[in-house]
Amino acid sequence: MLVDGKPYRTVWLEPETRCVGIIDQRKLPFSFRTVQLTSTAETANAILEMYVRGAGCIGAVAAHGMYLAAEECRDEGRNAGDFDQRFLEKGRELCVTRPTAVNLEWAVKRQMEAVRRETDADAKVCTARELAQTIADEDAAWCKQIGVHGLPLIRDLFEKKGSREPVQILTHCNAGWLAFVDHGSATSPIYAAHDAGIPVHVWVDETRPRNQGARLTAWELGKHGVPHTVIPDNTGGHLMQRGMVDLVITGTDRTTHTGDVANKIGTYLKALAASDNGVPFYVALPSSTIDWETRDGVADIVIEKRGSEEVAMVSGVTDEMIYEETDVWIVAPGSPVANYAFDVTPSRLVSGLITERGICEARETAIRALFPEK
Repeated sequence: MLVDGKPYRTVWLEPETRCVGIIDQRKLPFSFRTVQLTSTAETANAILEMYVRGAGCIGAVAAHGMYLAAEECRDEGRNAGDFDQRFLEKGRELCVTRPTAVNLEWAVKRQMEAVRRETDADAKVCTARELAQTIADEDAAWCKQIGVHGLPLIRDLFEKKGSREPVQILTHCNAGWLAFVDHGSATSPIYAAHDAGIPVHVWVDETRPRNQGARLTAWELGKHGVPHTVIPDNTGGHLMQRGMVDLVITGTDRTTHTGDVANKIGTYLKALAASDNGVPFYVALPSSTIDWETRDGVADIVIEKRGSEEVAMVSGVTDEMIYEETDVWIVAPGSPVANYAFDVTPSRLVSGLITERGICEARETAIRALFPEK
């Protein structure tokens, strides 16, 4: 996507170096900064501390982190067996940073399997570098196809409205290009509709506690010229009751092959409100986000608990000309805080899944029919 006229992805290989470039999403929307990663440890910290976030982006950055891991293993010398063992350990270091998003483990395992097949250290490094680029390219291509398949949903709603009034779409958290490598998942159909001349307006949940909607989704949509309005998280149900939402599209950090959806905390409440008001609730995802082993998302998906400071404090700027952020406390002193990062929306509340291969019902037979090789 374009940032002030310049194309960017969320992760890239710096040419002729051993560095990986990323966008520091913690600084948005007040400052656009890029960071260079040079080691596995720096990559793990970037994922843990949310320099990068979003399922596809985390997976692609982890894949690039495994390339850096391969470089480190070659530097450490010894034999191929030692290389593979150290490479495995570095993969585990990355995997523990964010346990809920499935793309992270998926990308690390894919790198491990590919690198293990090579017998020479130089070949292992070359394979890891090439695969990191491939995973990023796949993510961008798959997300673009999500837009292709999701566009008819929005076009049909616009035609059914029978007026020039925009299609009102509500989304939660950030499932835009910042959450992937490019295009995004939930935003991809929105961008496709906007670019096709279909009037759309997006209700953007602020998404406490880290405000990814207010900080990231709103910034993205604004840069692309998509009309939008930021709302408090608790406003969605009110809007749906009054017929002010035509469609809900969210992303997902892990979706079971039976259709249960783990996404940013608060997604389940949006699905309940949508169900009660007859509003279609769709989830957009590339197939790399599908968990082919877990059946019961509510019972078996590990829900990450993050630090209390994310809830107890908020960040913002006091001078819109300087853009230096300040953290302030908003919780009564001494009050304990719980910070569950995700919740699970049962498949029965999901109208459909928008994938790179098309749209299917959120149930096992439909998902496997779309991905028969699984």
